[in-house]
Amino acid sequence: MSLAASRTVLRYSKFAARRAGMRNASSTSEVAAAAKEKTSNLQSKASEGLSRMTSSASSALTKAGSATAGALGNVGGRTGRLIGGIQSMIPYIVYYSKVGLELGKLVAQQRKMSPPDLATFQSYFQPVINGLRNPATLLAQTSTSSALQPANILNRLRNLSMAQWASAGVVSAEVIGFFTVGQMIGRFKIVGYRSSAPAHH
Repeated sequence: MSLAASRTVLRYSKFAARRAGMRNASSTSEVAAAAKEKTSNLQSKASEGLSRMTSSASSALTKAGSATAGALGNVGGRTGRLIGGIQSMIPYIVYYSKVGLELGKLVAQQRKMSPPDLATFQSYFQPVINGLRNPATLLAQTSTSSALQPANILNRLRNLSMAQWASAGVVSAEVIGFFTVGQMIGRFKIVGYRSSAPAHH
């Protein structure tokens, strides 16, 4: 076979391979397009079904909630006033709980805090759970504990340093001050309470 003939056969084989690859690629892309179309059809049908189910469930819940509210609204007397008071507080509770949650998230992010793991919770609450299961052993342990003996408490108080006494005094003054300011705010007066009766001297 001559060189020119071999080149022609080689070119023809490359061309045939390229055409076969193009045919396979086009059939593969057609299959992929068909699969994508089927997937998008299934997703749209699923989302339509989910939206129908959600709307029917929400309408059923709304009807049940309005029926319950109507039944509770018909209750009179002290119970009716109590239920009305609780219902009026629900929006405030929901709002302030969301505000508290967001504030907690911000503080946790700024302080780089993370919640404790399950083992920490278990080790912390295990004595409480054991005490609830068997209260007699908890009472026996606390009564025989050396930390709660009066002599040990007095020894601890005698061994406090001046810095510890000073910090205890500062904390006590702060607590008394906050309590006094709270009393003034609650009374709307600095001294005494408002009364409609005349003052007797």
